Amino acid sequence: MSRTPCVVGINLGHDGGAALITDTLMVAIGEERLNRTRYSPGWEASLLYCLRSAGLTLDDVDLIAVSGIGRTPPTRAETGLTHLGIAPARILPVDHHLSHAYTAYCLSPYEEATVLVVDGGGNNNDTETYYAATPDGIERLGGNSPTRPRAGGIGATYEAFTNHFGWHEQEAGKTMALAAYGDPGLYLAPLFDVVDTQVDGRLTHTHAHGVADLAVRTGFDFGPYASLGEHDLTANAAAYLQDQTERALCALATQTIAATGLPNLCFAGGVALNCVAADKIRRLPGIEGYFAPPAASDRGQALGCALYAWQRLTDDLPKRPLNSDCFGRDYTSKEIEQALHRDPRSGLVERHRTPFTWRRESDIARTAAQMIADGKIIGWFQGGSELGPRALGARSILADPRTTASSDALNQRIKHRERFRPFAPAVLADHASTWFDLDVASPFMLLAPPVRPDHADKIAGVVHVDGIARVQTVDPATVPAYGALIEHFHQLTGVPVVLNTSFNDREPIVETPAHALATLQACDLDAACIGEYLIERS
Repeated sequence: MSRTPCVVGINLGHDGGAALITDTLMVAIGEERLNRTRYSPGWEASLLYCLRSAGLTLDDVDLIAVSGIGRTPPTRAETGLTHLGIAPARILPVDHHLSHAYTAYCLSPYEEATVLVVDGGGNNNDTETYYAATPDGIERLGGNSPTRPRAGGIGATYEAFTNHFGWHEQEAGKTMALAAYGDPGLYLAPLFDVVDTQVDGRLTHTHAHGVADLAVRTGFDFGPYASLGEHDLTANAAAYLQDQTERALCALATQTIAATGLPNLCFAGGVALNCVAADKIRRLPGIEGYFAPPAASDRGQALGCALYAWQRLTDDLPKRPLNSDCFGRDYTSKEIEQALHRDPRSGLVERHRTPFTWRRESDIARTAAQMIADGKIIGWFQGGSELGPRALGARSILADPRTTASSDALNQRIKHRERFRPFAPAVLADHASTWFDLDVASPFMLLAPPVRPDHADKIAGVVHVDGIARVQTVDPATVPAYGALIEHFHQLTGVPVVLNTSFNDREPIVETPAHALATLQACDLDAACIGEYLIERS
């Protein structure tokens, strides 16, 4: 063992990536942030990123835990690590759902909890599993029947409908947004049966052909294939799917809590990103505490593997309660200026070469707040990047939430998204309960509570058609620059909320200053704040 214990986690499947943990450090990143290909598998660039961030080499790593998707966890030979000279004894395969469980429990604030994992599919046909987690360990207590087809799982069903609507199965957030425009009551048969802790869905095939088969068997019309949300029946089908998913998840959460006797719920797997369902689950009468990690989907697999490896190496179950999802590295002023000077060492690849000016600001948060209050749309790049899919003030695009002008401009000029997809509000934590029906912190944008009716017209740019919003509560003590910006905006406008979306335009969220500068030039952003630097398009 090295002088200081060091472990690495790797995810081989889609949303591949790597994570590294020591006794003082946790760093993690997805491969897509580096190779700029959405949902990318792979881990090589991510592993190098983590090692460089920690100032370590492979020789310093004691144990590497690896997960993947498929019938079984990857073998040591299948990991691809041996070609780097890693001895098989240093490679530890990990069950996919167990990795999710480690992410959910170890990053939570709870000493004892029920852990529920729900996703499109892990190893051994797993789609729903649950665990009892205590300081003594994480024990699997049950899950779906291994003989039930994967298509019958909650996550696989949601993926299949998403695929039928014409989107990549990883784009379930589009389906969730579209559901608010439909009527779930047009389809009268249940989509899932939940008996005790067993889920049995109606689909017998995965992907779009599973939905087509269901339509034939039931006589239901779910709309034409690949309508991309541009058909009334598609919206109704999405509403039906969302409603049935919420019912199934609430029943499953209630039953698993009853089975374990542990009333704190830690929820992980890609389905945990369904913030509309999550807000209903956390309000269930049997649940005392609720936590989901911001990288709840396979983006968090590498981190869960690393946490598992730490326990195997040290015999200590790591408890590292999370207050930030920023597992990426910081960038220095020198690195930022390299990009601004178009230095090749910055890695800048300009898709469009647009003139810009830049200067260093003494109070970048105050400057940005004034620009947003004046109607500008800005990129906001501060500190290390978020690991999960939601931008939380490290790699964000920020705008004025008070009217729909900003949200319309974002969709049309910058993000090029579907018209039905909402943007999120970031609200000062002390004001959250006044503006939203929210009595808990939501720092990771994983809950979608109703907006208070007397405040909805004041933040029209972030209120969805059904009156809810995917809220991020911001504590200035945790994220000082971001919090200061919102505080300044509050002073200027009387509104303690800004519109927040991810810093990207169809490609993965930006990671480096060079990525941010390239995106600024390629889309119609007015400006970007990268560290202390204000960059404006000429």
